[in-house]
Amino acid sequence: MAENGEVNIFLFREEKYTMKVIIVGGVAGGASAAARLRRLDEKAEIVVFERTGYISYANCGLPYYIGGTIDDPEELTLQTPESFFSRFRVDMRVHHEVIDIDAAAKTVRVKNLESGEEFTESYDKLILSPGAKSTVPPISGVDNSRVFSLRTVEDTFRIKDFIDSASPRSAVIVGGGFIGMEMAENLREKGLEVTIVERLNQLMSPFDRDMVSFIHGEAREQGIKLVLGAGVQGFEEAEKGLNVLIEGAPSIAADMVIMAIGVTPDTALARAAGLELGIRGSILVNDRMETSAADIYAVGDAVQVRHSVSGKDVLLSLAGPANKQGRIAADNICGGDSRYKGSQGSSVLKFFSLTAACTGLNEAGAKAAGFDTDKVILSPMSHAGYYPGGKVMTVKLVFEKGTYRILGAQIIGYEGVDKRIDVIATAIHAGLKATELTELDLAYAPPYSSAKDPVNMAGFMAENIAKGVLKQWFVEDEPALPRDGSVILLDTRTPREYDAGHADGFINIPVDELRQRIAEVEKGKKVYVMCHSGIRSYIACRILEGEGYEAYNFSGGYRFFSAVKNDLRLHEKSSPCGMDA
Repeated sequence: MAENGEVNIFLFREEKYTMKVIIVGGVAGGASAAARLRRLDEKAEIVVFERTGYISYANCGLPYYIGGTIDDPEELTLQTPESFFSRFRVDMRVHHEVIDIDAAAKTVRVKNLESGEEFTESYDKLILSPGAKSTVPPISGVDNSRVFSLRTVEDTFRIKDFIDSASPRSAVIVGGGFIGMEMAENLREKGLEVTIVERLNQLMSPFDRDMVSFIHGEAREQGIKLVLGAGVQGFEEAEKGLNVLIEGAPSIAADMVIMAIGVTPDTALARAAGLELGIRGSILVNDRMETSAADIYAVGDAVQVRHSVSGKDVLLSLAGPANKQGRIAADNICGGDSRYKGSQGSSVLKFFSLTAACTGLNEAGAKAAGFDTDKVILSPMSHAGYYPGGKVMTVKLVFEKGTYRILGAQIIGYEGVDKRIDVIATAIHAGLKATELTELDLAYAPPYSSAKDPVNMAGFMAENIAKGVLKQWFVEDEPALPRDGSVILLDTRTPREYDAGHADGFINIPVDELRQRIAEVEKGKKVYVMCHSGIRSYIACRILEGEGYEAYNFSGGYRFFSAVKNDLRLHEKSSPCGMDA
């Protein structure tokens, strides 16, 4: 092993030996572990037991097959048992379920789900990669044939077959997470009327309530109805479908229902074997992916991990971490010393024309973890403004006060969102401060970016805060702003922009006229300034500060302000429990 702890496969044991490794589960973590094991040890016997009929399939692509974006079902499977054996000489046995582990005897009991035969298999090393199962609450009617969940390829085919044969016209999606949003988009694209029911008062909980306003707006614009802050109590058979019973609100008629309220670690096997468990029954592992039992490893959605920003134990069901963990387990089985340093939760969602991405902690999560937070919100263009086709994105960077340690980021927009979130994710992993984002040397050409990239701009704003050049106020501060004249509320956009819509109580002095009209701003009062994106208002703040005023710039601009306020207004005006009219 190298001095820095990195794995050096050339230093693995030189002796040729045969060991037998059994892997339970052949999707992301299990398949990754199997392939890595073979690359490191040509002589090992590797057997994978997978209870479904498919291995190494693309979970994240399943909604897009239902919607028709992916039209060939074979595209969903990255490997078949035959192709995996041909390349890696790994014995992939589908429709085989491991039903018992004897850790002392180092054996597993396996059931052939096609024949019903049971047999015992011994191992030298065992990797558990059972994944997670769709969470299905114990409510009435949940076993109705029109109620579906989506986790496996077989689930996908059942939903697709129902749509093709029954031609449903309406669907209710229960849950507003990644799967729920992707299913909502794909069913809407197929022409179904779609309603999303979410127990929280917002969709997409990895995002803060202010940022998710853009996602709510896109959903409504696409004709999707939202029922927020309400849970589903059950399902009743109706003449032509189902009635979805909603807490404190009228029921919703639907031809089909997709349950997408989350996943639960599938750890009954580990529990029965006496392995030590963590939060929500997940498998407890160390940073080498070792369980509490000798020679048993666990990876993927079933294991508890450490959040690399908060340091707290979490469950994160993501393909990237599962694949990394499978690789680490294989390295260590083959004599290496690889370590899993934790999960950061970097994610991205396509939702119709929007792209929404996040990494690390959101503001609410950072505060819950005990951080004293600060933030910047900006609305830069995806590329140079003079080059045609640029689109605005909204960036929210959350960092720790005083230290400027980056805690997380959220970006919602169109083009270029994914690459900016990846840059910030890398910066978090590398331990950069928010102020150090100014120093990143990022690629620039007019079709792709600006000379001052949005990530650099977020850094400039943090740097201005650190130097005392920028003082901010936020959308949550607006209701408490006095309208009695004790402070100055100033909108620095053009009269035309102002007339099209402005915050209550704000007077209009365009930034380019501010120096000439400075006498209109009464001295001795704090000035709260706003413009469309935050740039003109920042310039106005610098002018005012130079003239002896105490000025605060609105973070995010009127575009952000109006999106948040409009979303809250629609939610408050909606029928009980936040049901869109």
